[in-house]
Amino acid sequence: MTAVDERGMTEFFEEFEPPEGVRVELLRGVIVMMASPDLVHNLIVLLTERQIPLDHWYPLQTQDVDIVDEASEPVPDLVVVAPEVLPASGRLLPSGLITMVVEVVSKTSVERDYGVKRSIYAAGQVPAYLVIDPIMGQCVLLTNPVGTGEAADYRKQYIVKFGEPLPVDILGIELDTSEFRTFPNVRPHRYP
Repeated sequence: MTAVDERGMTEFFEEFEPPEGVRVELLRGVIVMMASPDLVHNLIVLLTERQIPLDHWYPLQTQDVDIVDEASEPVPDLVVVAPEVLPASGRLLPSGLITMVVEVVSKTSVERDYGVKRSIYAAGQVPAYLVIDPIMGQCVLLTNPVGTGEAADYRKQYIVKFGEPLPVDILGIELDTSEFRTFPNVRPHRYP
């Protein structure tokens, strides 16, 4: 897709009305539609959100993110931002204001969460990207973004299995993963 096509897609996306109950996001010029999440997914988001201290951070669900120089408007499961940097209003939150994004892997989002979103969030210079994976029963914390565009990535990767604590230094917390559930009867994948 050319840059002109991607800008056109971004304009189209702004006006797009998805069917009720369908989540949509724009990832490098491609509109991705997803069904409502599984209960396992929603519980992990809830358990993660409740561990983020509101006196220092706001964990926001389904907040659209604006990635500069990308035809992308991802919608992470959680966006963690310091309250003092939040704009007064708006649908799009600039990636430069975000401290961490969290994606909980679904049965159909494995490649997006570990691949294109990893690159998109790194290109947006989001300092930390946490992938919580109920297929493999693990958390993958990615930090130190480098690069631009599709070549962007994170330099550091830290993996813990569900049940082990995950130090999230950027937020000053240790995430308790002991109550995170896994999807039953799902085939393992090869990521991260």
